[in-house]
Amino acid sequence: MKALLALSRAIDALNERVGRAVTWLVLLSVVISSGNAVVRKLFDVSSNAWLEIQWYLYSVVFLVGAGWTLLHNEHIRIDVIYGRFSQRTRTWIDIFGTVFFLIPMALLILYESIPWAILAITTGEYSSNAGGLILWPAKILVPIGFVLLLLQGISELIKRIAFLRGEGPDPAERVHERSAEEELAEDILRQRGEIA
Repeated sequence: MKALLALSRAIDALNERVGRAVTWLVLLSVVISSGNAVVRKLFDVSSNAWLEIQWYLYSVVFLVGAGWTLLHNEHIRIDVIYGRFSQRTRTWIDIFGTVFFLIPMALLILYESIPWAILAITTGEYSSNAGGLILWPAKILVPIGFVLLLLQGISELIKRIAFLRGEGPDPAERVHERSAEEELAEDILRQRGEIA
């Protein structure tokens, strides 16, 4: 189990680094989007390439960031039902979902997307829009994103099995780190004497 937990920590570290890097692309896409809107309104100039680069950036965020989202336990769940069960039951539900849904779905999408991405690379596929971009960078994001998601699914599976065996902490526990804004608000309230 120690070797598997070491593998899990390595996968977590990979997705943590990738996720933190990808978050900056949100800012870049907002800057490009707003710059594109300003140029279009002020100078009546538009480009499909600028629109497509926004789509590429959002694709990177959602596809490549999916593993990071799973790592931080921020994916969508039906907490109304899920939250009513004991922690052991929730852990078994997570294991079942990972083994029978997440891993097979990721493997199927990888099986279908790798040839699709390779074809786009070998043919030098371009967007059909005038002034559009090459498509292979966007198409390789699908297998890359699902490899990272699959790896993170394996890591989560390892952590949940370790938890059930009493060899690890509860992996579903959300660790909430206070944001700078929350710390500032708390300091202001403390200075006003509204909290101790």
